[in-house]
Amino acid sequence: MKVRKAVIPAAGLGTRFLPATKASPKEMLPVVDKPVIQYVMEEAVAAGIESVLIITGRGKDAIENHFDVSAELEAFLEAKGKRQELEQVRAIASMVEVTYIRQKEALGLGHAVLCARTWVGHEPFAVFLGDDIVVAKEPCIAQLLRVFGEKNASVLGVMDVAREETRKYGIVAGSEEGSRTLKISDIVEKPDPKSAPSTTAVIGRYVFTPEIFDQLEQTRADGSGEIQLTNAIRSLMSVQPVYAYRFEGRRYDAGDKLGFLEATVEMALARPDLGQPFRAYLKRLASTL
Repeated sequence: MKVRKAVIPAAGLGTRFLPATKASPKEMLPVVDKPVIQYVMEEAVAAGIESVLIITGRGKDAIENHFDVSAELEAFLEAKGKRQELEQVRAIASMVEVTYIRQKEALGLGHAVLCARTWVGHEPFAVFLGDDIVVAKEPCIAQLLRVFGEKNASVLGVMDVAREETRKYGIVAGSEEGSRTLKISDIVEKPDPKSAPSTTAVIGRYVFTPEIFDQLEQTRADGSGEIQLTNAIRSLMSVQPVYAYRFEGRRYDAGDKLGFLEATVEMALARPDLGQPFRAYLKRLASTL
């Protein structure tokens, strides 16, 4: 079955970026000249996703405004003859069908995904975390969709990390099925490095069968009061197989200050209009340090 729909949970408070996110959504922080969530949306569109649901929360109106038509701005740009900028603005509003649902309480990623149940219906769907940017020749989610087509089962995007980094991620273990695919036998949320079952970490890309919703409904909140998506995935594994795929590409954690800076620098260097002068600037800067 073709995966037509994607869910982007974007209701988090962005506490890692305070005070910048006190009044502005973390998903709207710009990497060069586009907000983080636009990179995520462009990946979804490039992979053939037809409809996107963004799970928002209080104070996230800027996300909706960004993907909406801005008649006043368009009229201004047209009057000034700024055709390139006008085309960019119009493209944002027309790239894909977007729906919004508000998560009224901060009850965790699992609860945010569960909010999408009625909208998704009984069909497979993709999930993107709004602060993960993946630069790849083939869109990261398209790679997972290809595996989903082969296995007809849920697929998680994963990458290998240093053992001391396992406490930051959901960690999976399982049996290898080819060079990049893994049939998952265990998944643990942010384990201590000493007890982590592997160093294969889940990042913010998933393709789920609709049965994940049944598991989310039955998943109890943890000690912090949140419904963990990881726990629901573990329960899903008792019902049907779940796979992991080591995607090809460069992932940036744009929800982390260092990851955000890395994304900004490296993506600016890759731009044909900015790369050469920016590289020259960095060389001059490095010579003074």
